Amino acid sequence: MGPDAIFTLIVVVLLFVALIKNLGPPDFLFLGATALFSLTGIVSPSEAFAGFSNPGMLTVGMLFVVAAGLKETGVLDFIGLHVFGGVQNEGRALLRLAVVAVPLSAFLNNTPIVAMFVPLVLAWCRQHHVSPSKLMMPLSFMTILGGTCTLIGTSTNLIVNGLMVDNGLKGMHLFEIGMVGLPYTIVGMAYLFFVSRHWLPDRKDLLDRLGETNREYVIHMRVEPECRLVGQSVGNSGLTHFVGLRMLGIQRTDATRLITPEEIIEANDLLVFQGVVGSIVEIEKIPGLVPVGDAAYVSSSKEQREKRLCEAVLSDTSPFIGKTIQESACQDCCDSAVIALHRQGTRLEKNIERVRLKAGDTLLLQTGPDFIRSFRNDPSFFLVSDVKEWRPLRRDKAWIAGLLFFVLIMLLATGYLAPLISAALVAVLMVGARCISAGDARRSIDWQVLITIASAFGVGNALHNSGAASAIASALVRTTDGLGPVAALAVIYLTGSVLTSLITNNAAAVLMFPLCIEAAHLFSVSPRPFLMALTLAASASFMTPIGYQTNLMVYGPGGYLFSDFLRIGAPLNALMWAVAVLLIPLIWSF
Repeated sequence: MGPDAIFTLIVVVLLFVALIKNLGPPDFLFLGATALFSLTGIVSPSEAFAGFSNPGMLTVGMLFVVAAGLKETGVLDFIGLHVFGGVQNEGRALLRLAVVAVPLSAFLNNTPIVAMFVPLVLAWCRQHHVSPSKLMMPLSFMTILGGTCTLIGTSTNLIVNGLMVDNGLKGMHLFEIGMVGLPYTIVGMAYLFFVSRHWLPDRKDLLDRLGETNREYVIHMRVEPECRLVGQSVGNSGLTHFVGLRMLGIQRTDATRLITPEEIIEANDLLVFQGVVGSIVEIEKIPGLVPVGDAAYVSSSKEQREKRLCEAVLSDTSPFIGKTIQESACQDCCDSAVIALHRQGTRLEKNIERVRLKAGDTLLLQTGPDFIRSFRNDPSFFLVSDVKEWRPLRRDKAWIAGLLFFVLIMLLATGYLAPLISAALVAVLMVGARCISAGDARRSIDWQVLITIASAFGVGNALHNSGAASAIASALVRTTDGLGPVAALAVIYLTGSVLTSLITNNAAAVLMFPLCIEAAHLFSVSPRPFLMALTLAASASFMTPIGYQTNLMVYGPGGYLFSDFLRIGAPLNALMWAVAVLLIPLIWSF
């Protein structure tokens, strides 16, 4: 091992120590390591930053826009309603995710699947006061496992298959890898269901970052005639399933009725709720359920998409003191509508439009885009703040967004266009069809994820150029010289699994391929079992967030530490290693 290889390994070890100890943001740590390798000449500038033009990285960026378009139009809410339904606990939520995500990932690129589910999981976690860290890592891992069931499940499978054909070997058929991949996935899912409850971190502080507060508002929602809730009982409507939200009653003809599960919801009913902002935001997403005081404001607005949700605390000098919400005429003087009211220590029973306002009351307002700038320093309010998690949905564009997403799935499934071209085309069409604005499309991209992915390619190139990766892999294979082909297969799988955690899965597959051929020649056996082990190992990236794109995508939203992946992923890697070493020789003989 030469000096370049030794230096590279030292830098990589220091990089991992910095990541494990959270000494800095992952994107800057990787960027710094890549720059260092470029300065020392181990990689050229073009190799160091080749990741920034890598199609996989760019595809991830385009898919952020596609997912945001689905979210802005309410398509994700519709899917979430059917995926999660009335699920109340994390175990059932994980099962529902598995039923949908695993089959999809067997035939589609994992990245759009995770991009679609991340905002759904965050919304469900906020509603049910479950830490996202309980579901995000399993979401990524189950898509990785599902990708091992077919030839087209991951790009790694296709790369190994192409290398086999190039070297005169018979290629894999569509479900060949699935003969191990299916039991492999079943065992892995059983492990995930166990660790989700017992080992995954429970970081409830993430919910605070999602906007959850303890301040409860009273809100009256009018049931429009076209609302799907009309004719349903309260018990079957799902309205009582929102955590942090209580249904206090139903108002009809100026009388408030106490609710029972059997009470039938009628058109024009006023449903009275008390709850936190996050739950109010979620219930506002139900089509045909409109806050009292909001309908006239919405209909008079020329650009509903520019509306914002704000909280405002009335000062003791406010001109609204002593007036009802109707009398205060917020729409005329403030370009806003009061949709909910919080009064500390008081339960408001009557219609909030008739409540006389007091100093210290907190109003939940739907406002124009300039409200905060105009009234932040106004003496009428002690405090004005934006509810950042709320945005009006472009429901009229939902069918377009859904159609475009279906087109994307078909393009990815058939391979008619390259994934990057398919994703870029659909992202541009999302903006062009006004499913999402150009500004929101730019803001939807998680640049930290993209920079981390791109910089990781530079580190992988350094390991390759310096000879460090090949030296380590060759030494590990030589240790099995007198132990037989099964031992060599076990070491190849282990080496591939470790490498794919350090560099990209595709790079690990390419680096390890010649070692598989060499091992087969050494033992005078078929290389196919070794290549199947490599295919599974290179896809099984569970130990670090950097080995696979979907791990990076859930790294931030799940609030994970680098050590969480090592603690949860290492046992899973060991379990998958045992399953593969046991089954591969039984299916593909040496």
